Order: sequence, then C-alpha cells, then structure tokens
Amino acid sequence: MSRERIGASELLRLDAVAMHYGSGENSVTALAGVDLSVRRGELVAIMGASGSGKSTLLTIAGGLVTPTSGEVVIDGQYLRDAKPAQLAAIRRRTLGFVFQDFNLVPALTALENVSLPLELDGWKRSKARRAALDALHLVELDDRADHFPDDLSGGQQQRVAIARAVVGGRALILADEPTGALDSQTGELVLRMLRSRIDEGAGGILVTHDARHAAWADRIVFLRDGRVVDESRRDDPSELLAAGA
Repeated sequence: MSRERIGASELLRLDAVAMHYGSGENSVTALAGVDLSVRRGELVAIMGASGSGKSTLLTIAGGLVTPTSGEVVIDGQYLRDAKPAQLAAIRRRTLGFVFQDFNLVPALTALENVSLPLELDGWKRSKARRAALDALHLVELDDRADHFPDDLSGGQQQRVAIARAVVGGRALILADEPTGALDSQTGELVLRMLRSRIDEGAGGILVTHDARHAAWADRIVFLRDGRVVDESRRDDPSELLAAGA
C-alpha cells in the first residue's frame, strides 16, 4: 500500500482497515475494509447496531488493537511502524479515552485521576497537578478537585473522565457511549463539554446508539456488519451550543 503524507489538519486516518477473529469456519469479520478520517475541529459519530463493529473500530483507532490488515495513522505516525514504547507514548500524549463506565481510580481524587497520565509520562508532579486543575476548570469541576469518585455524581465523574482525556493538550478524543449511564440532562452537559473541546481544535470519535447524541457531531458514519454503509454531515454543529446557551 502506498503511504501518502497525512494532511496537516488530519489527526486520524484509517485506510482499508479490516479485523478478523479466528480462522477457517470459525472466522468472524469485525471490520471489513473501513476507511475513515478525523480532522482537527471535527467530531465524528459512529452509529450501528450491536455487533456492527463500532467498539472494534474505536479500539483500533486508539492503537489498543492491531488490525488484521490496513493502516492506522495518528497525527502523521503509522502505528504499524511504531515500536511498543512509541505506541505507548502516542496513547499517553495524543489520545484521550472516555468510557461509559468512567474508569476512574477510586482511591485517587479527581485531581489525582486527571494528573495521573501526565505523571506516568514523566511530568513533574507540580506541573502535572497545575495542568490537571486547568483541565478540571474546563469542565467546571475545579471546585471538586479534592473529591474522590464515590463522592461525585455520575455526571461529575464523567466530566472528570473528559478532563483526563484532554489534559496535557491531547488532541484526539475517543469516546465510547460516554453518556450511556447518565440521565438525559447530565448527558447533554457531558456532550456540550466534549463539543467545546472539539471546537477548540481537538478531533474526536463518538460511538453512540442515540441519534440525539450523534447530532452533536459534524459527521455521522453508519456501520453494518463491519462496513461503512452510509454517512451524513451536519453543516453547523455550533447551533447546538447556541440552542442550549
């Protein structure tokens, strides 16, 4: 496969990505030649029925799983060429994951949960804590910095997870049903926070089954049986922010 130079504004590109599990009669195709790109300032929603390949796509896009074939390019780096240490660095510095079940460390405060990735990446503790507090301010939770996850509501925990996903200037946010465990009002707040970060220059993928949530995205990509079967585009997602102001 020829390797074209990735565009300056393009954060993620999947080229003919396929994922097969098993072999012979037991072989299962999770993805079948998916092409996808995400640019800075763009949120792409992925929709599809259960088993359509949404979660597989997200784990491959985040470098957590190597596809059977095809290329994954993150911020100009071909992941198939990356050594384990390089791949780990990409995940720490460029990627931010937001999960439905939050994945916060119960024994750490909100501030410590957000600063942890930076400290693991070698940042001095004081610098990491300052960056974490800035990220918590972004999601309007700096006044809860010293609270443990069990002392926060579900919506507050998810906002901490978003702060952790964007701290340190990480540019590509991958969100897997981030509002699935939240009530509608809190879910909208979380999506508003995510949308604001995208509008500031990050890029993102939002996996969702809810068309109302997908409406926050610039593009909606539909999967069926591991293939992209349709795509739609929203002209001006900022209308949603204005409507809720």
